[in-house]
This record gives sequence, C-alpha cells and structure tokens, in this order.
Amino acid sequence: MLRLLISTGEVSGDLQGSLLVKALYKEAAKRCLPLEVVALGGPRMEAAGAQLIANTSLIGSIGLWEALPLIWPTLRVQAKLETFLEERPPNAVVLIDYMGPNIRLGNKLRRANPQIPIVYYIAPQEWAWRLGDEGTTDLIGFSDRILAIFSSEAEFYSKQGGDVIWVGHPMIDTLEKPLDREEAKKHLGILPTQKMLLLLPASRRQELRYLMPTLAKAAALLQQHDSSLLVLVPAGLTGFEKPLKKALDLAGVKGKVISAQDVDSLKPFLFAAADIAIGKSGTINMELALHCVPQIVGYRVSRVTAFLAKKILRFQVDHISPVNLLLKERLVPELVQDELTPEAIVELAIPLLEDVNIRLKMIDGYKRLIGSLGKPGVTQRAAKEILDLVLL
Repeated sequence: MLRLLISTGEVSGDLQGSLLVKALYKEAAKRCLPLEVVALGGPRMEAAGAQLIANTSLIGSIGLWEALPLIWPTLRVQAKLETFLEERPPNAVVLIDYMGPNIRLGNKLRRANPQIPIVYYIAPQEWAWRLGDEGTTDLIGFSDRILAIFSSEAEFYSKQGGDVIWVGHPMIDTLEKPLDREEAKKHLGILPTQKMLLLLPASRRQELRYLMPTLAKAAALLQQHDSSLLVLVPAGLTGFEKPLKKALDLAGVKGKVISAQDVDSLKPFLFAAADIAIGKSGTINMELALHCVPQIVGYRVSRVTAFLAKKILRFQVDHISPVNLLLKERLVPELVQDELTPEAIVELAIPLLEDVNIRLKMIDGYKRLIGSLGKPGVTQRAAKEILDLVLL
C-alpha cells in the first residue's frame, strides 16, 4: 500500500487539495496501485477520500498579530502529525500552499526523514513578492520537485535551481460550459431584471472582523443607489453564517447568507447570475475571473501587522489579487488597508454595474488571463508527476 501525506490549510488549500486527492486516486487506479491518502486539510479533502489527521481549514490567518490566537491549535496539529509520522511514515509528502506551516514541515522532514520525497504543489508566490531586498523561503532546499501552477512561478524556481514542472492552474479543470444566466437566476430565485451583488469577505475568522463590516456598509450604500439590488453572501466556513448575517443586519442590508454546506453546489449558479462581486484577495479572485464576473478586491489586516510588514519585514508586492499579479497590471480594482472604505468601494462598483464598456474591458482582461493558465488536465498531470516521483 502506497501512503501519501498531503499537508495544506485554509479553505482554498482544502479546495485545491480535494481536486488533487481525486486525481491521485484516479491515477493510482489506472496503475492498479493500492493508495492511501492521509492529510492535514479540511472537509472537502475528506469527502474526496483523504483520511484527515487534523482539520486545518479552521486555523488559517494572515499576519503575525492575527496568528497569535492560533498558536495553541497549531501546536496541537503538529503534535498529531508527529505521532502519525512515527507510527505510519508516508512514502511521500505533498505540500500545498499554506506557506508558514508547510515551510517548517518541509525543513523538519528533510532533516529527520531525508529518504521521503517531498513535492511542493502551489508554492508561495515568491516570483511576485519579496521580504526585504531579496528574501525568499528555502523551499528549494527541501523540495525534491516543485509542481508550478503559474509559468512565472516555474521560471522563478528554475532560475533558483529547483526541479520544476509547470502543470498549469488547477482551476482550469473546474471550468465547464457556462450556465445560462436566466436559468441561473431562476434557480436562485432572482428576478430576470434584478441585479445581484456577490459579497465574498471571509475564508478566515480575522476577515469577519477586518473586512465584512466595511463590505456590508458598501452593500448598504449600493442598495440605497439601487433598491432592487440583491445581495448574496456565501459563508466561507461552517459557523460563519451567524456573524455574516449579523453584519448585514447592522449595516441595514437586505441580503441572504448562503450556508457553507450549500456553497459548492450553488457556486456555478452564483457566478452565472452575479453582476458584480466584491471580496477579499485570494483564490476566489481567480474563480471569479474564470467565470467572467466583474469584481473589486479589498484587504485589511490589523494596524500592528501592517506596520510590521511594511517597516520591519519590508514586505513588497505590486498587487494583492492573483489576477493582477499574473497579468502584471491593475485590471481588477484593489483597495488595501485605509483605502478600503465603503465610499471607495461604491465609487468603483457603480461604473462596473452600469457601464457596459468598463465591464467588457475587465472581461477581455480575464480572457487574456485564462489563455495563460495552461490546458485542462492540470490535477491529473500533477498526480502523474507525484506518483512517478514516488515510484522512481
């Protein structure tokens, strides 16, 4: 029995991990290879067939200050993982995103178990950001192979001396024939002439605090501008439903929160019906772009984290949205820290809702982006590379 350990965290990692788990089992079945996948991940990976050592979708954060409450849960996860590695050592380890914990895990495994192959899939976006003048992680030092999802990522790590294969972006595999807009609205109970705003504020608990109140106030202002505007808010995690609904109520928004358990099944309909999306930066920006939904991106962390990142760590990044990072231009409007106000969001949102030329310009940019992400079959290629490496 071949045993693979996959380590990831947060909602986006759980999604990408679930796609990879399915592809690994499919590739193993082609080879008549008995396979067991164990994971640090979330409910999507478990549903795909992985045995969870611990649920890490609940302990994600961005920022030093924001991570403090998660130290103890993280230590408990690490203790579970150490016990597992002693009792049931894997034949290979796959690290997905989740930069801080996975960098530490990769270094530790390389020192303690140098014989175990390590694959990094969806690596930190070091080609787009830096710490200080030229700081990077030491990912290449412990990775036997890097499966790059961006061509820029592959080029960056190749120049650093890594063993890199560009497989393409896994979201390409989720693209299907677009749903009919009117049918999608009917499915969601939206009138054909009604416009719909999709709010996407949170996949981490800190974002409920730092992002949702501002986004809700912006939604309220937009409903004052157009009283027929419908607001839908998918819950990023189970348990987010109540705080999201509370934020809508406090802002005076007439809207509906979609429960976390219904989000995956309703996503295609939400994307097809949405006139505009306003949300956080991250994987969701790519999903919106692939479904040609005009969007505005915002992000905010605590003032302590912002100060440390800028003044102490000298964190540098040209854009916060993956869409803009890949296109190397500000296609999608971004509002960061003090720029992120309800009034600023509304100023950007009204033209996107009402000016067809502005909408089409963004959609044209999305089409250029899609053309750069590779061909379908990404997760299957990744699964093949992983098993090939293990069976060398």
